[in-house]
Amino acid sequence: MRATARAPAAGTVLNALATGRGSAFAIDEYVHATVDLDDAGEVTGEVADFPDADTTLIEACVETVAREHDRDVGGTVRTQTAIPMAGGLKSSSAAANATVLATLDALGVEMNREDACRLGVQAAREAGVTITGAFDDASASMLGGVTVTDNTSDELLAREEPEWHVVVFTPDERAYSADADVARCERIAGTAQVVEELALDSRYGEAMTVNGFAYCGALNFDTEPMLDALPDVRGVSLSGTGPSYVAVGTREQMEQTQTAWAEYEGTTWLTTTQRAGAQLT
Repeated sequence: MRATARAPAAGTVLNALATGRGSAFAIDEYVHATVDLDDAGEVTGEVADFPDADTTLIEACVETVAREHDRDVGGTVRTQTAIPMAGGLKSSSAAANATVLATLDALGVEMNREDACRLGVQAAREAGVTITGAFDDASASMLGGVTVTDNTSDELLAREEPEWHVVVFTPDERAYSADADVARCERIAGTAQVVEELALDSRYGEAMTVNGFAYCGALNFDTEPMLDALPDVRGVSLSGTGPSYVAVGTREQMEQTQTAWAEYEGTTWLTTTQRAGAQLT
């Protein structure tokens, strides 16, 4: 009982910390998961190239899927990715989605991908690796495109498949979502509601930019990378709770932004939106 799957990373349109509603878009970078199931009764995890990484989430995903389908199994799950962990690019959601899909396939079970995504969100909550439940991040990664969600009820409010070029800048430091100051973020709830309205009106670029300035203020991140990208990009934002920044627009706009962001210490790369979501491999 072995299966493999991959799920894309994602960037932020609206961070859900302030109101429980969020929006994210999938990008063409992946977490890969391999699941081997047996009758051992214990699930162990491994993150390739990171022997000390916390594997609680991916182990919880295997256990949650097995429990949901009344299967008593053990085994191993191994993930591999070039996406920076704790970088604000939804690597945890992508790892959960890839693990859930691979586990379902290993069990020989078919499941609606939106419901499969909710199993990963449930596992993330049980594992304590998310504050909001991250259904916005998880749905964008599982379904592809851009999604708008209510994370308090795990409801998908909207989904579209835009074709954007994307540039990502990830500083060398890391920021863990569980460490974010939720109380400070809740102070910008009114602004977050404006961002939500923009997103539900398909004005994603404007939504990103308003979100970015608001959350840079709430989470004490520098706005200079955003200002360097403006006014020519379609949208730019702090991604998640940082430290990464994402911008979207035309290829020419992204190349110009990449040049500007390359002056900062960290990693900058070009990619595109991803519209297919998570897939078996």
